[in-house]
Amino acid sequence: MLKAADQQLELLRRQTRRSDNLTAPLTRLPLRIAGLFAGIGGVELGLSRAGHKAAFFSEIDAYASAVLQERFDGVPITPDVRDIDDLSGIDLVAAGFPCQDLSQAGKTAGISGEKSGLVAEVFRLLSEHDPRWILLENVPFMLSLDRGRGMLHLTARLTRLGFAWAYRVVDTRSFGLPQRRQRVILLASRSEDPRDVLFADDFGEPEQKRSGDAYGFYWTEGNRGLGWAVDAVPTLKAGSTLGIPSPPAIWVPATGEIGTPDIRDAERLQGFPADWTVAASKSDGRRSGPRWRLVGNAVSVPLTEWLGRRLRGPGEYDSRRDPVFGTNQRWPRAAWCMGSEIHRALVSEWPADNPHTPLKDFLAFSLRPLSARATAGFHKRASNSTLRFAGGFLPAVKRHLDNMQLVASGR
Repeated sequence: MLKAADQQLELLRRQTRRSDNLTAPLTRLPLRIAGLFAGIGGVELGLSRAGHKAAFFSEIDAYASAVLQERFDGVPITPDVRDIDDLSGIDLVAAGFPCQDLSQAGKTAGISGEKSGLVAEVFRLLSEHDPRWILLENVPFMLSLDRGRGMLHLTARLTRLGFAWAYRVVDTRSFGLPQRRQRVILLASRSEDPRDVLFADDFGEPEQKRSGDAYGFYWTEGNRGLGWAVDAVPTLKAGSTLGIPSPPAIWVPATGEIGTPDIRDAERLQGFPADWTVAASKSDGRRSGPRWRLVGNAVSVPLTEWLGRRLRGPGEYDSRRDPVFGTNQRWPRAAWCMGSEIHRALVSEWPADNPHTPLKDFLAFSLRPLSARATAGFHKRASNSTLRFAGGFLPAVKRHLDNMQLVASGR
């Protein structure tokens, strides 16, 4: 029954699919943006490429603020979002609010956690001001954490404040980046239809042939999972709160290389120019630790550029086939509400179909060989697990371990 239902859903998706309209005229004026919890400006950089302009930021992290100061010259920064009380002249409030309490890799404390609970400051501002748009971004785990109570809280508050809203899980690979990264994008307005922005483009996950020339995985795992990705890296993570990097590893079968990507390639995997976060290292002389955390927390730039263009040139979304969603059901991957009833949106996680760049070809900088210690720990965990691996992977890990131990011994 489930398979038949999935097939029917895909048929409906194809019937309601719209072509990519990113080359259409931009009929609406650019927006002035307030970037709350701005990080390193992934949202604002993408929106600026569509012509929009950042008016001010709120960001409490000193390393992230150093990046914002260097990359968005002259745009004021208020460290604590609780000190903001004026949104005069702001058209769009963007808030990639902290996800530490929502992420599977975090504390999973939920929407009321110490960090993620700061989204209450967004609602405080919305209750006092009337921006044209509100844009929220977070991890898909929020749809299932605590049976989706966090998502219910967010959407119910928006509805009570008079907003129509729509959200969609979007896969970064849709924009050609070889990183398997999914994010919830929620767009709301009191005066506009967010569906015509967020749902107008839908291609469905293409049947792409992956080259198998490179594989991404997390060497910190191995007992229950790997974050395994073919011709891509798994979701880039923020690393530890102490600034210890947590980059994925990459295996290149043709050469036997097993190593971690350069921080500059990590930036590029998020759609930033290489060395976008170099100011974070300059601020205290540290190397790449803070930069990995900043990049892991960032929003992928091509995603928000697509969204920015759609805000300036909305399409048309036909919602007539979208079924009503009951709050006792599991939150779907896309939904909308224009008043009282919530509907499931029949769209995929792929709003674009940019040409895929193979991971091996994408990398512009040399891999850093995975250390003997890291390799040994991963090999032991993986060998003792019941996980299945691509052919030749574990022997390749063992050969790499032997080589690294020889290097460490000086032989």
